[in-house]
Amino acid sequence: MRISELCDVSGVALPSIKYYLREGLLPPGDRTAANQADYGTQHVERLRLIRALIDVGGLSIATAQRVIEAIDTPDMPLTYLFGVAQYAISDTAVFADVAPDSPGLARVDALIADRGWAVTDENPGRQGAARVLDTMEGLGHGHIADELPRYADAAEQIAAADLATLAHHADPADMAENVVVGTVLGDTLVASLRRIAQEHLSNEVYPVRSTT
Repeated sequence: MRISELCDVSGVALPSIKYYLREGLLPPGDRTAANQADYGTQHVERLRLIRALIDVGGLSIATAQRVIEAIDTPDMPLTYLFGVAQYAISDTAVFADVAPDSPGLARVDALIADRGWAVTDENPGRQGAARVLDTMEGLGHGHIADELPRYADAAEQIAAADLATLAHHADPADMAENVVVGTVLGDTLVASLRRIAQEHLSNEVYPVRSTT
């Protein structure tokens, strides 16, 4: 299909497609003439992935580019790819380094040790969780951290679900894309489900009394 057809099929504007081509997010089409190229279903699928990472996952163009480069890297171990995806969604001040003597960091590391989790010091979640715990304490809500083991239980179940989705793919390229989609969009999914569950449980635990 011509690039105009690619616009119609994908729903992505022509200037955006040309920008993605220039930046390497979208692979070039098959050249048919000096100023013409043919595009296939793989281009439609890649455009959908790009828009999902940006519009739903909230990634910047530059971050989406790094993630897609990782997907397209042959034989990249899935563990590394998980790391790339994690850093992509952790590229904010929340996940910046905390002080080495952070009480929150000590508590997070103790949790990791107690559970026997194999986690590197570079995992952005250590810093992010530590900053949240320190902030809660500073606001006078340190008691929320008393439920940290339950939060950890839920996180481990979510991570197990993430890995279970890989069983649907045999092709390494499909598995690589699954890792990225599951990690980047999965954060939004989990946050959304949490909001639903909070309303449900709050209605059960703290029901609104009828005024009639």
